[in-house]
Amino acid sequence: MNISYKWLKEYIDTALTPEELSAALTSIGLETGGIERVESVRGGLRGIVIGKVLTCEEHPNSDHLHITTVDLGLAEPVQIVCGAPNVAAGQTVVVATVGTTLYDGDKEFQIKKSKIRGVESFGMICAEDEIGVGTSHDGIIVLADGAAAPGTPAADYYQLSDDYVLEVDLTPNRIDAASHYGVARDLSAYLACHSTATPLHRPSVEAFAIDDPSRPGVGVRVENEQACLRYAGVTIEGVTVKESPDWLKERLTAIGMHPINNIVDITNYILHGIGHPLHCFDRAKIAGDTIVVRNCASGTKFTTLDGVERTLDAADLMICNEREPMCIAGVFGGLDSGVTEATTSVFIESACFHPTSVRKTARRHGLSTDASFRYERGVDPNGCMYALQLAALLVKELAGGRIVGSVHDVYPSPVAPYPVELSYNQIDRLLGQPIPHDAVDAILDSLEISVTSRSDADGGTMQIAVPTYRVDVRRACDVIEDILRIYGYNNIAMTTVLHASLSFKTDIDAADDLRRTIANQLTAMGFDEILNNSLTAEAYYADIAEYPTDHCVKLLNPLSQDLNVMRQTLLFGGLESMAHNVNRKASDLAMYEFGNVYFRNPQAEITEQKPLAPFSEGSRLALWMTGNSCSGNWSRAAEEATFYDLKAVVAGVLTRLGVSDKEITLTRSAVSYLSAAMDIATRSGKRLGVMGIVKPEVAKLCGLKQQSYYAELDWAALTALVLKREVKYAALPKTQPVKRDLSLLIDKTVTFADVERVVRESERRLLRSVSLFDVYEGKNLPEGKKSYAITMTLQDDEKTLQEKYIDQVMAKIITNLQKQLHAELR
Repeated sequence: MNISYKWLKEYIDTALTPEELSAALTSIGLETGGIERVESVRGGLRGIVIGKVLTCEEHPNSDHLHITTVDLGLAEPVQIVCGAPNVAAGQTVVVATVGTTLYDGDKEFQIKKSKIRGVESFGMICAEDEIGVGTSHDGIIVLADGAAAPGTPAADYYQLSDDYVLEVDLTPNRIDAASHYGVARDLSAYLACHSTATPLHRPSVEAFAIDDPSRPGVGVRVENEQACLRYAGVTIEGVTVKESPDWLKERLTAIGMHPINNIVDITNYILHGIGHPLHCFDRAKIAGDTIVVRNCASGTKFTTLDGVERTLDAADLMICNEREPMCIAGVFGGLDSGVTEATTSVFIESACFHPTSVRKTARRHGLSTDASFRYERGVDPNGCMYALQLAALLVKELAGGRIVGSVHDVYPSPVAPYPVELSYNQIDRLLGQPIPHDAVDAILDSLEISVTSRSDADGGTMQIAVPTYRVDVRRACDVIEDILRIYGYNNIAMTTVLHASLSFKTDIDAADDLRRTIANQLTAMGFDEILNNSLTAEAYYADIAEYPTDHCVKLLNPLSQDLNVMRQTLLFGGLESMAHNVNRKASDLAMYEFGNVYFRNPQAEITEQKPLAPFSEGSRLALWMTGNSCSGNWSRAAEEATFYDLKAVVAGVLTRLGVSDKEITLTRSAVSYLSAAMDIATRSGKRLGVMGIVKPEVAKLCGLKQQSYYAELDWAALTALVLKREVKYAALPKTQPVKRDLSLLIDKTVTFADVERVVRESERRLLRSVSLFDVYEGKNLPEGKKSYAITMTLQDDEKTLQEKYIDQVMAKIITNLQKQLHAELR
């Protein structure tokens, strides 16, 4: 939230500098993330001075230029060529000197010494729009004679003063500080405790009165009093919608808002000034001249101010006229009910809507506005009338008009200050040290928390009343937190003795140990660990057969449509992370993530015989690769990552877990989001994961355009597989291994996984490894064939293998390859 230093000082007189103010606010829980200087005129008129035109002659080579000499308060006058038709000797003008930077929208240019039609010019006599103090370009600025001495900085003449904007990071519970007055209120409490008490002041509304009660105003009818806690409104006739005055535009632009017109700007000024949302309706568009606060039928179509047609839910509270809805209560206005330049009569709404109602409606429609931000967290219902009266007075001042009819105020259940019981001993116990009672009383008074009664119990007990704008303070501990916030966390002494109870785990959690082991291994291999949001977009699963949308766990109140379901796979979060990095020129990436996935079972039925959980959760290890696997340098070229790089990493993970090649199978599979996909499973058929090349159309969904590779392992299944086995140790064999090679001619459809399977099934006792060291497809081979060259390692731990026995083993392997794969020896 942006807080203007100038605007803040309208509510509190403080001599604190912006830096001191930032430190003070941070110390009381309103953390200030940064301070930005805001110039009322871009460039601050630096280099621009007041000058006196001494002479003015026509340019010999032009029919519209003039050669002037101008006194700028220097030792010698300055020659300037000017093209303005109104320039004349004796004028007091505004001059941009050589080196000055002027601005034209987003463009900027520097005044340089130049020759214009052969005559040297050392500056520029300026018009209003050229220096940003106005919009006129009819001629140069001519000031009153003697308005300022030559050489006077233009910034001093125009009395420019820069503003400073503080970026205050609010915690969700401090909605009472979501305005300049709210911040000033906290600052006043801080100053009362640590410096000199500085009273607050806000605009008076004593001048508010009905100008013509005889003329009818807009009527109000509230049909849903549970969702609308209070609704107030007033009608003003004869207004003129126009541009806002400079002071109002400066306030709004300083905090990053775009001024629209005087009526709308007033509502924004009050919203950010005192924190209460308002809405202005064009009376001419209120059918039946009556405001009706009600819910509409489910499925009703409504077009909001942004031009989007939305389908309403029966739970959405709407501000309607007698015929149709005009505004989503507390969230967003309608397209056809707002104030325009043709508006002459307005109805100002000042209301308090139930936070839950607003929050659910805003999430349903994926909307977030300044108004909904405040209503969702709790607006003070007792502030409605002050905000309404202040708005009405400002409308009369800036737009004219008369207040007619009566002030409507529907407030069926008035909210009283919240009662809390608090004792001094309770404060001391919670803080760990005593605080003087008079300091506590002063802080409570500065926080506008009134003491209604006292007793002597527990060292002094108070019955206090918490203001209704503090929606987050409901318990004694909340009040104590507020007291400590103002008293100062740094004023609580740290003891030199630490009392603690330490416990040590004798047995290491094996599952966590495995996770750390694999994380360390992947990090050592150059992978970066990432942690993505468990919430994702349902749209990602629209065309993913393995993860249908009806299996998504959907949120009832999503923050947005991009975070409306819980993830079924880690894939999309990693692709988003890679796209984020690639877009920032980091294109060579290797990432991994341990995370949970979530599923809904749409067929779940709870029965006595066989209960079936409607939801389930699993843990996964995901790996992503894209770009180069090895960066290039003077001695070697860069190597682009391939599927086989990813496969090697997966094999390394399995090996480190103690899962040998003999225990798993790799088989090609059809996966809707991967090409060249391979399923990883145990020999018994238990699926452990999948890996492959991410399809371009899937990567594109996440904004990633370059080729990427993905593997996802069922971490829970792997952990269960590894932890249930008993680790056995054996002495290293004293015998030597034997290697044998085979060159096979096989069909192109046969994979190495098929070859490896047959070889391992043919000899389980002696075979230690089998690997592929050459592949050939090309000339001199029959059509549809390819050549594989494989090497096998055989070893007997007890005795040296004899050639005759080796030949028998090889013959068995060759026979099985010929029978099962129709392989031929080359």
